[in-house]
Amino acid sequence: MNVTFRLDRARNLLFDASGHRFDPQLRSWTNSTTPVSGEVVDSIAAATWLQRGSGAPVRVPIGVIGPRDATDQQLAAAQDIGRGLASMGFVVICGGRHGVMEAVCRGAAAAGGVTIGMLPDADPTFANPYVGIVIATGIGEARNALIARASLCLVAIGDSFGTLSEVALSRQFGKRVIGLEGAAQVDGVVHLASVDEALAALARCALNQ
Repeated sequence: MNVTFRLDRARNLLFDASGHRFDPQLRSWTNSTTPVSGEVVDSIAAATWLQRGSGAPVRVPIGVIGPRDATDQQLAAAQDIGRGLASMGFVVICGGRHGVMEAVCRGAAAAGGVTIGMLPDADPTFANPYVGIVIATGIGEARNALIARASLCLVAIGDSFGTLSEVALSRQFGKRVIGLEGAAQVDGVVHLASVDEALAALARCALNQ
């Protein structure tokens, strides 16, 4: 979906197509008498402004979930998602181990981003080498609930029993979940065909759209 906004960088204001103004502090859209002005931008550019220019970035991380035994296509998608989220200025949270988790951390790290790894283990050395902040929970697969609860929204890349539990918990908690590369067919998961579409959808989530 091609969603555009008006970004007035001089006045640090963002408007949607209906002329509503975005409040970064509240992450809400309100009717405004302020004249709409500024350049036309897409959702990724608008979210980048939110994170890097608005003065009130979203501090809640975006979750990326997926299997340890991932395909090459899933790993490539995860790395691109990590790079894209970090480029916008979002913190990434994941399970901290290998497969999709390592790939997303690698991509985010390459773009200078912050990653949080919620390990099931008590030993922090089990984290993949690209995790920036290691949280060794020691609670096993129960850490899946922590990832689901802590995330603003999530993208599921591929499928496994562990990933399925994270998807189900996320939906139970009312979180928006984007599906890529064979993610579970769970009610409420929005399946998209490309990384670019997924990044745009995650950007709209941060913009409360």
